[in-house]
Order: sequence, then C-alpha cells, then structure tokens
Amino acid sequence: MTSLWRAVRGRSEARSISTIEDYAAALQESLGYHGWSPLGFTQTQPGQAAEKAPTDLVGYAQMFATNPVIWACMVARMAVFSAPRFQWQRLNNGQPSETFGTSDLAPLERPWLGGTTQDLLNRMIQDADLAGNSYWTLFNGEMVRLRPDWVQIVLERRMHPHGGHLGWTRYGYLYQEPGCDPVFLWPEEVAHFAPTPDPLATFRGMSWLTPVIRETQADNMMAAHKKKFMENAATPNMVVRLAREVTPDAFAKFKDKMDSDHRGVENAYKTLYLGGGADVTVVGKDFQQLDFSKTQGAGETRIAAAGGVPPIIVGLSEGLQAATYSNYGQARRRFADGTIHPLWQNAAGSLEHLVAPPGGLGQAVRLWYDANGVPFLREDRKDAAEIQGIQSRTIRALVDAGYTPESIQRAVRSEDWALLVHTGMFSVQLQKPGSGSGSGAPAADPPTPEEGA
Repeated sequence: MTSLWRAVRGRSEARSISTIEDYAAALQESLGYHGWSPLGFTQTQPGQAAEKAPTDLVGYAQMFATNPVIWACMVARMAVFSAPRFQWQRLNNGQPSETFGTSDLAPLERPWLGGTTQDLLNRMIQDADLAGNSYWTLFNGEMVRLRPDWVQIVLERRMHPHGGHLGWTRYGYLYQEPGCDPVFLWPEEVAHFAPTPDPLATFRGMSWLTPVIRETQADNMMAAHKKKFMENAATPNMVVRLAREVTPDAFAKFKDKMDSDHRGVENAYKTLYLGGGADVTVVGKDFQQLDFSKTQGAGETRIAAAGGVPPIIVGLSEGLQAATYSNYGQARRRFADGTIHPLWQNAAGSLEHLVAPPGGLGQAVRLWYDANGVPFLREDRKDAAEIQGIQSRTIRALVDAGYTPESIQRAVRSEDWALLVHTGMFSVQLQKPGSGSGSGAPAADPPTPEEGA
C-alpha cells in the first residue's frame, strides 16, 4: 500500500468561477452530480480506488458564516445535539435496558485537554452539516478530529467466490494535511459519522446544504435587494426625462447633482425639485407591492426544511404564522423525534468502537446517549407530574405484589420488566406461605357446640 499512500491526486484544469451559478455547477461536478461520474471514485492505482474527499467544506463554511438562515439552523441543531452525555446501555435478551457509566467513557467525556462531550458533539455535527462527514480517531488517549476535506476513504473490490466483483469494502482511510505526508488508518481506528448517505458513494455522506445552494443564493440576493433599496433613498426606481435640447454635458451635471442631493438613506423622503423641463416617472414596485416578506419567507422555510429544523424553532416568519407549527410543543417534538434522536443514535454507533466496553467484547452492552438532562426535551410540568404519578402507582402495585424495591426502581427506570426480582412473599402481608397465621392461608372453621362438648 506504500504506493497508495504516496499517490498524488490528479488536478483538473483551472476553471473560472465568478458567480454562484459557476460555483454550484463546479460543486455538483466534483460530487458526481453533473454528467456521468464513476460512482464518486478516484482511481489511485490499478485495482484500488478511493471515495473522493468533499471539496465543498470551505464554500459551505462561508455560507455558514454569511447567511443568517443557515447560521440559525445549524446553531439550533448544534445546541440540542451537543446536550446529552454518553452512557453504556445493557441489552437484556436483545432489548435495551438500564444505562450506566464507567471510566472507559473518559475519552468521550474529556476528549482533549479542556474539552468536553459538548465540544466533541459540536464539532461532529458541524462537520457533518458542512461536509456530510465527520472523522475522529483516538491517539494517546485524546480524540483527534480529521478535517473532512483532507480524508479519502480507501476502497477494495469485494470478490465473490463464484467469480466477479460484488461491490466495494472499506479498506481504510487516507488522511493528508497540505504539505505533509499522508497517514493511513484502518477502519477500526476511525469513527466515521455520516448521517446522510451520498447516493453516488458507498460510504461517504452528503451535506444537507447541497440541495439548497440556490435557495441560499436567492436569500442572499434578497438581503442585497433590501440593502440597495435603503441605499437608494428607500423609494421605488425613477426614470427622469429631460428635454431633447439638453446637451450631454448639462445632462451629466444634472445627474451628478440629483444623485448627490437625493441618493442614499440620509436623503430619503426629501422633496424633489426639478426644473428645466425635467419629468419624473416612478417605475418598479416597493416592498409592500412586492409582498417581500412572503417572497423571502418561502426561501427561508425551504432552507430550514432541508436542515430538518421547524421554522418556528429558529424564529422564521413563516414558521410563526403557519398553522402546522403554531404550537411550539409540536414543533419541538418533531425536531427532537425526527431530527435529533436519529443523529444521536448514529453518533453513538459511530463512536462505539473507539471506546472499550466494560468487561470486554463479550458483554451485551452498547454505547448509548443519556438525554434525561437535556432541557430542550423536558416535558412541561403537567406532563411530567402525570408521568411521575403513573410511575408511582406502578411502583406501589409492584411492591404490594412482592417484588423488591430495588428491582422495581431499575425496571421502571429502564422500562424493562425482566429486571424485576420477586421476594417470594405474596399479598399485602408479604409473608411466606405456611409461615403462620399471617401467611394468608385460610383459617380453620371454629368448632361447633357438639364438637366442643
């Protein structure tokens, strides 16, 4: 594999990118969505291939830094996604059971010096949002981030016993920083978090920003339109006609004078005085005539939908007005159940092989997340009180039935009835059968007078 590690990526001819349309076309072509592409593979040597690293990270990072809608959606995803902590979860007969923590989770609780689980999850979801992939490896007890656009997934053909090729298997990862030697890592050394698979790749993920590039362009143009509207006196466009006899020099002087006196926000709403046969005609539409808020709001909603964030969560205007999201509680549940929980499950599964499970690989446990302390997911007080009331009645009924209090708490907390342990005592008396008058056995009938005699 030495020749593979030292392989030099082929460089395409330089192309001119002067507009967002040029950038979108170049991006789609690099990802294999323009014309025909060999499934997103870069040939490195005969019989060996690699899925290309995404080349759109820098451009998407600029979109994140300059577009307020994308910023709001990504920050909302980061705020909720980074809130839980990792725990081990027992699997009882294949069913999820109680959770517990051990010192083996230290790399995820303190991923680097001064780092926290929240810092780790923030970087994971940010890389996944911008590049579609997040790569991590464990080195000297610290979690190390591999920048997504510097990582290639090395593939190897899967040979079928009956002959022929049967897809690709992941051979490893090739990480190369600019100007440095490449580093090869085996699959078990890398945690690869790719929540949205790229349909043209086998293992690579796709950013949710890819389908909304043009929506972002339209939103930026709306912002520029508002800026220019204010810069040009906050009024509709005007056409000024002068008499045919006006010379070009006089027209130029008139134009300069009018721009200096009436252009710009500071000159808005001034009375316009014209002379010399000048005639003014208003053209175009103002914001109210354009119904600007609806035009811009529709684009914002499409961007939020691509990110799986209900518009009301990030305070978008259409989200506040739409009937389906008028209830914030419904939107919160949609965001948590449809977007955040699947991301947590994927992240836990991706990081699991970097930390050793307690007791070795033979233990029926898995890496999971504990969202009990996430404020965003807390029910309101009424719902919480109702849930606690149901649980307390369940606990009382199980205690009266003779189960141990400790096992009842574990079973109710984990929703796993197989954890219940019986004391061997029954009924309210909780006495062993045949242990005395309190055993619950039927008492003998009192003697009749004849028998007593």
